[in-house]
Amino acid sequence: MSDFLLVHGSCHGAWCWRDVIPALTAQGHSAHAINLPGQGADKTPVQDITLELYAQAILNALDGPTVVVGHSMAGYPISLAAERAPDRISRLIYLCAYVPTDGLSLAQRRRQAPYQPLLPAIEKTADGLAFTVRPELAQQVFYHDCPSDTVAYAKARLGPQAIRPQETPVSLGANYASVPRSYIRCTQDRTVPPEFQRSMTADWPSPDVTEMPTSHSPFFAAPDDLARRLSVIARATP
Repeated sequence: MSDFLLVHGSCHGAWCWRDVIPALTAQGHSAHAINLPGQGADKTPVQDITLELYAQAILNALDGPTVVVGHSMAGYPISLAAERAPDRISRLIYLCAYVPTDGLSLAQRRRQAPYQPLLPAIEKTADGLAFTVRPELAQQVFYHDCPSDTVAYAKARLGPQAIRPQETPVSLGANYASVPRSYIRCTQDRTVPPEFQRSMTADWPSPDVTEMPTSHSPFFAAPDDLARRLSVIARATP
């Protein structure tokens, strides 16, 4: 069985994996989630948050070779963590996540998408250091196929997202390339365009890519199916 570390995306926290952790446990795995700096219950000041700090938080949460799952924005920090310590990560799984390009920031990578469905839903904080999601648009962009009580649970917990880590170019090399990776595309995604998810993984081996017919939040829309898919991927990892 495998150990999983679950890493959330922008404006979310460890709370978004509420339904997936018990589902993975039922499959015989161990799983836990973290709050990246400044997210969820973590109170790191926004001015101190960096991409390196994100990667270090991931590495601090690893206790031996682990399957690391990154949702959305987390594709960048999980990749940097793999570059820093490839021996501690048995596989990276990108869940409708941004796959980094060496030398580009997440913001630059995001602008390569054919359209930007998230932009109308976000606004900068007064200090210009973070952005938030407009509550009235959160369901539309993140949770359109999720149960209503779950949508309420999530909207009450969304928080500001530090901008600096997303504007920082990432440097990746042989260490990152040595770590096995898989991708789960979400075909009804209204945040990361499904077309972009396909283009980011167009040259990946087909066994390393699978699709779910869900929104940007499969951890709420179909947690049992997501856990099953994660388990299948992990079991195929040496």
